[in-house]
Amino acid sequence: MIIIGELINASRKAIGAAIEARDAAAIQKVAEDQHAAGADFIDVNAGIFVKKEPEYLAWLVQSVQEVIDGPCAIDSPNPKAIEAALAVHQGTPMINSISLEKERYENLMPIIAGTDMQVIALCMSDDGMPKTVEDRLKIADKLVNALLQNNVKMENIFVDPLVQPLSVDDTFGTEFINAVEQIMQKFEGIHTACGLSNISYGLPLRPFLNQTFMVMAITKGLDGAIVNPLDKKMMANITAAETLAGKDSFCMNFLQAFRAGKLD
Repeated sequence: MIIIGELINASRKAIGAAIEARDAAAIQKVAEDQHAAGADFIDVNAGIFVKKEPEYLAWLVQSVQEVIDGPCAIDSPNPKAIEAALAVHQGTPMINSISLEKERYENLMPIIAGTDMQVIALCMSDDGMPKTVEDRLKIADKLVNALLQNNVKMENIFVDPLVQPLSVDDTFGTEFINAVEQIMQKFEGIHTACGLSNISYGLPLRPFLNQTFMVMAITKGLDGAIVNPLDKKMMANITAAETLAGKDSFCMNFLQAFRAGKLD
């Protein structure tokens, strides 16, 4: 499972305040904690600061990479912000995210094309939010093939079939996980990822629902997630689910997590 740590997001009150104050120590502490907990990428988002997003996003990347020997997931639909972040990023980042929405697609594809960057491909188009497996597959097919035609490698593509609240439509959970399964089957070598917490919006016991839904999605092939890696129960469930789904050779990850006290 590729873990994308979600906590450095300006929409979170403490993070937004730290960005405005240029409090690098506060940002770095969150980055270090996520990295230590198992994050493969540290997502950085300064989206609420529309006029200063390029400046702030570049600052976030620099601040994070001063203390973390690893890549960021650059989280923005703004090409100027992404270019500013790329100018200071060390190594190969992830771009979060491109979609079939005309403006976003036309702005971001030239930045992504022909590179080794990993990219989240969001199943969203100008026609609106997809509801069914078929809606998601139609968008995924167009988007994946467009990325391939622009010399983005299959193994660098993470399709996000888009999680929507179960409280709105009781089919949204099964439609999502079935889309994951079909995408993984259709495109050999591709990845899937998502921001999973939307599934429980408006419902009680949200962490419990999120953790259970993650296990269900892993059994269908989900192999990437934008999550809070400091949620120990979520991370433990991910480890156990991957082991039970046959994605953990000789149960080595499970045993290492157990010995490190990460499954308690």
